[in-house]
Amino acid sequence: MRKLMITAFAACLLATPAFAQDKPVEVNFGFGWTFPTTDFKESFDAGWNGTVGATFFSSPKLGFLVDYTYNKMGGPERTISVVANPIVGAVATSGLLESNHQSHNVNFDLVYRATGDSAVGGYLLGGVGYYHRIVEITTPSVGYTTFCDPYWYVCYPALVSVDQIIGDRSSNDFGINIGGGITFGRAAKFYVETRYHYVWGPEIDVTGASGDIKRTTNAAYFPITFGIRF
Repeated sequence: MRKLMITAFAACLLATPAFAQDKPVEVNFGFGWTFPTTDFKESFDAGWNGTVGATFFSSPKLGFLVDYTYNKMGGPERTISVVANPIVGAVATSGLLESNHQSHNVNFDLVYRATGDSAVGGYLLGGVGYYHRIVEITTPSVGYTTFCDPYWYVCYPALVSVDQIIGDRSSNDFGINIGGGITFGRAAKFYVETRYHYVWGPEIDVTGASGDIKRTTNAAYFPITFGIRF
């Protein structure tokens, strides 16, 4: 899936010179910080992002942006209770779970930019995206434990081997984004941009005393990106 995203975006960049003969085209590169919001921030900390994109303008003010963004957010360490055997009365010891959340996403946005003679400009954008999300879980502990966090794609209310919890899990999801930015310069422009992303994820089954409950993995976060447009 990651190769498909990169190939699709590379095709857009290769098409840029021919397209630019008729209509203005902007290419952008940027890096910045990513901040999880809502319940998502309880499972992951702030991280970083990198992006590359191309905007094709059909008029001085209206354009269409295709970009690829990579986000990575680490998870806070979780203390777990680990037992050597899954039997009643087994002696428990403390263990740790570590995680990180990665997102490879391609977004397709409409862009509206302000025009004029000023070296300071601005733009608004919004659209849809395809998100390949990966959660990695590691631990030095061995034994049996219980753990449930839908945003980690894990929910085991009963004792299971720690080996069943650690590893990589992923999902392919759709989402939306909306935001804007400020530019400084003319031919080559420095920009500061922020967007709000909302991603619809799969549901995780949680088995409890009241029966099966479905927990959502929908995620919300916003990156702040600093970069160059030219």
